[in-house]
Amino acid sequence: MTALQTSSALKVARVDLTTTNNTTLYTAPSRYDSIVESIIVSEDSGNADTINVTITDAASAVFNLFKLKSISANGTVELLSRDLLLVAGDILKVQAATANRLHVVASITEIPS
Repeated sequence: MTALQTSSALKVARVDLTTTNNTTLYTAPSRYDSIVESIIVSEDSGNADTINVTITDAASAVFNLFKLKSISANGTVELLSRDLLLVAGDILKVQAATANRLHVVASITEIPS
């Protein structure tokens, strides 16, 4: 668990992936570093699916964190085994292989940089 500073803020980012588009889950705000402590993916349609998770940086470079990560039918998966640091302007995006199957929830701490 991350030690909090007085000016830190706890955030929750949630998205229901109703399309197969690359979808922004969270954008690290300017003047803040963000610690993503958890990314939970849940499948609610009774069908296995896959998810892609990427970070897009301020220069628009894309970095794959998970590519075609399998999520079992009616399953829930914690994707992170360690905290993930994002710097100001980084965009955390998720993309489902099939629409209307996956929900994603991230727990984040924002710390002034």
